[in-house]
Amino acid sequence: MASPFPIPLNALRAIAVVARGGSLSTAAKELGVTPGAVSQHIRRAEARLGVMLFERTPTGLVPTAELWRIRPMLDAGFRMLADAMAALAVERAGILTVTTGSAFAARWLVPRLSRFTGAHPEIELRFVATADVLDLALGDIDCAIRMGRGGWTGALAEKLIPQTVFPVCAPALASRLKRPADLATVPVIRDEGSLISWAEWFAAAGVASPPRLSGPSYTDPIPAIEAAVAGQGVFMAWQLIAADALADGRLVRPFPIAAPTEIAYWFVTTESRSRQRKVRLFRAWLDAELTSKRARPVSGVWS
Repeated sequence: MASPFPIPLNALRAIAVVARGGSLSTAAKELGVTPGAVSQHIRRAEARLGVMLFERTPTGLVPTAELWRIRPMLDAGFRMLADAMAALAVERAGILTVTTGSAFAARWLVPRLSRFTGAHPEIELRFVATADVLDLALGDIDCAIRMGRGGWTGALAEKLIPQTVFPVCAPALASRLKRPADLATVPVIRDEGSLISWAEWFAAAGVASPPRLSGPSYTDPIPAIEAAVAGQGVFMAWQLIAADALADGRLVRPFPIAAPTEIAYWFVTTESRSRQRKVRLFRAWLDAELTSKRARPVSGVWS
């Protein structure tokens, strides 16, 4: 009887990763092999199947029409395999693995976690702090808290809270800021990885000709907001990231204007994991924290 899998499972995984927009190096990292090995997997699979799966272009591999036709089935198959492995791992039933960005974890989530572990001591938390969008269909991650616009393929995403942005600074520096034009007279701290710009806030403030801004830049929002707390400049903050520093007075809002964005925090998991008790309890706890008064900054900017 002929095997239903004429090519190795690792080759199928390599094809699936590259097809969903990854490169040879991305697939190599996920599989724990070299880019050359991934290329060999693809060439051998094409030879055995007698079908070209990728077009070789100057900018990289592009899936052919034949591969695009079967790609949804291929992705669904790997999701089913991951769910099957998760179902077998009964010894890990009490461990909840969560992935989220380091800034959200450090500035909002971690300071509140004692309330979750106190209410559910039977659940052991494990965190994967990364800005990368990890594939929840692969590995043992139960859920993610992501900031973005939603629409992640192969995942169940529920909006937690939309985000507004606004300038924050130390109280001493705020005394020098009477109107938006005064921002030209103080250092402005820039987060190089931010999804929003000062132009959006100036537009919300009705400033047609924004002043020229200058100041230090950071590749990570955590030291950027620490610099603001230390009085080194004005920082454009997401409301959740600044919530606790606003609540205890380390930061203030020099202007009342907050700019809405299309960005939100989302609770992301898979269809099967969403039914697990530990995931449902964590989701409900997040909702309770986000809607409670103690979760809000004193300036009351939730929207």
